[in-house]
Amino acid sequence: MSVPSLKNLIAPLCPKPAIWATGQASQSVSFSGSSKRMETRRSGHRTKVFFDGGCRPNPGTIEAAVVIRGAAYLFDDLGQGTNSDAEWLALICALKQALSLGLKDIVLIGDAREIIDHAGEALRTGHAPHAHAATLLDLAKQVPGARIRWIKRAQNLAGIALAARHPR
Repeated sequence: MSVPSLKNLIAPLCPKPAIWATGQASQSVSFSGSSKRMETRRSGHRTKVFFDGGCRPNPGTIEAAVVIRGAAYLFDDLGQGTNSDAEWLALICALKQALSLGLKDIVLIGDAREIIDHAGEALRTGHAPHAHAATLLDLAKQVPGARIRWIKRAQNLAGIALAARHPR
């Protein structure tokens, strides 16, 4: 029995089929106003925004994935850095993508506990100990009440989307 790929599992949930584009994801995806309809339907619920980042090798070229409402947004060549840099940049990409979709009531979900802890502290205190946290705080001003939460790696849809790009 064959196991369906993540793309085949997520595709039926996507508002448009061309979601798996790379690069500037917000430019390659058009929701034609459907996000407003979805927001009305989801009133009272936070939209889950999954994020994950990685680099190959470590340190190396950074890539990130963001999954919102079943749509995977992939970001390539975000510069050079470590896995920590990749996770921070994925978090920043997630917030930017949520903003580009007009989402305001969100929870950012990732699997890098250290980044989640540091980002959560930055959001709580308003203190940014480094450039990535400062960027996060600047973006978070546009989404008051945004939350951040840790989940296990196996539950992170963005991590699954990113892993699907590099079969073993």
